Amino acid sequence: MPLARLLALSLAFPALLSAQDPTTPAITLADAITKAQFAQPSVVAARGAVDRASAQYRTSWGAFIPSLSINSSYGTSYSNGPSRVNQITGEVIAGESYAQSISNSASASLDLFTGFRRGAQMTSAKATEAAADAGLIDAQYQTALSAKQTFFGALAANELVRVRQASLKRAEEQLSVSVAKLQAGSATRSDSLRSLVTVGNSKLQLINALTTVATTEANLGRLVGMDGRVRALADSAFLVVTEIGDTSVIRQEAENNSPRVRAAQAQADAARANVKAAKAAWWPQLNLSGRYSYNGNNSQDYQFFDSRSMSLALSYPIFNGFQRDQSIVNASTNADAVASTAADAKRQVDASLTARLAELDASRAQIDITVTSLQAAIEDLRVNQERYRVGAATIVDVLSSQEALSQAEVDGIQARYNYLVAKAEIEALIGRSL
Repeated sequence: MPLARLLALSLAFPALLSAQDPTTPAITLADAITKAQFAQPSVVAARGAVDRASAQYRTSWGAFIPSLSINSSYGTSYSNGPSRVNQITGEVIAGESYAQSISNSASASLDLFTGFRRGAQMTSAKATEAAADAGLIDAQYQTALSAKQTFFGALAANELVRVRQASLKRAEEQLSVSVAKLQAGSATRSDSLRSLVTVGNSKLQLINALTTVATTEANLGRLVGMDGRVRALADSAFLVVTEIGDTSVIRQEAENNSPRVRAAQAQADAARANVKAAKAAWWPQLNLSGRYSYNGNNSQDYQFFDSRSMSLALSYPIFNGFQRDQSIVNASTNADAVASTAADAKRQVDASLTARLAELDASRAQIDITVTSLQAAIEDLRVNQERYRVGAATIVDVLSSQEALSQAEVDGIQARYNYLVAKAEIEALIGRSL
C-alpha cells in the first residue's frame, strides 16, 4: 500500500469520543463519600446493628424493673338441662341457665436474685453496643475509603485520557514530519512506517483509556447510589502533598483507637460477660410476684369481690442434664476465640499501618522523582526532534523519546493518586481524617 494511502487512512480515522461527556452528572469527593455512606449496604447494616444493640441494652436494663400486666375479661355461659320440680313449692324450674361474668386483674413479678445474671447481661449488652458503635465508624471509614479509591480512579482515568490525547497528537505531528522528510528525500520509508505504527498504537492506548474512564465512572455511580456514569470533579487540594505528622503518634492512636480494634475489644468484653451470665445458672433464683383481681357476675347483681395474692418463690435446679455445663463451655470457648480475634485485630492494624506508611513515603518520593523525570523527558524529546530534523538522530531516537515522555506523564499521574489512596487507607485505619 503506498505511503500516501496509509497516511490518508490514519487521518481519516474517526474522531475519538471525549472523556468528558457534558450530560454526565458530576460529583465532588465530599458528596461522593456522603452519598456512598447512605447507599452502601455495609453502612446500612452497621446502623441496624447499632439500633439492635441499643434495644438489647434497654432490654437488659428492663430486667431490673418489675414486669406488670393487666387483664380484663367478660364472659357469658348458657346451658340447657332438664327441667325439675321444687319439692316444697311444686314449682317447675326450667333446666336452662344463663350467666354473665366480668373479671379484672393486675399482676406483677420481680426477680429479686438471678445469680448475677442480669448484671452480666447488662455488661454484655453495653459492650455489644460499644462494639456496634465502633463497627459503624469502621464501616463508614471503609466506605469512605472505597469512595476515595473509586473517585481517584475516575480522576486518574480522565487525566490518563488527556495524556494519551497529547501522545497521539505528538505521534501525528511526528508522522507529518517523517512524511515531509521522505518526500524531500532526507528520510527513509522506514521512518514514515515506524511513525505510522506509533500513531496506531497511540490511538489504541487512547481507546483503552476511554474504556477505563467509562468503567471507573460507572463504578463511581454504583458506589454513590446513582444510575449510570458519574464524573469525578477535580480539586486543587488533590495536588498538595502534606505531612501527616508524627508517625509514632499515629501508630499509637491506631493501636488504641482504631475502630476495628475498638470493635474487636468490645466484642471480647461482651463475650467475657456472657461467661458470667452462663455461670449464673448455678445460683438459686428468687422471684417475688403478686396479683390483684376484681370479679363479679349477674347472679350476684354484678357485685364485685376482690382477691389478693403474693408469693415469694425460690428455685434451684439440682440437675438439668448438664445443660448448665454445656452453656458455660460454649460461652468460655467463644470468649477465648473472640479474645484471640481482638488481639489479632490489633496486630493486623499495626501491620497494615506499617505497610500504608511505607506506601505513603514511597508515593511521596515517587512524586518528586516523576517531576524530574517529566522535565528530563520533555527536554530529551525536544533535543531528539531537533536532531532528527537536521539528520543527526534517527526516527528510533525520536519515537523512544516520545514513549519515554508519555510514560513519565503516566507515572506522574499514578504517583499522585497512589499518594492520595495511601493517605485515605491510613485514615480508614485510625478512624479520622489526616
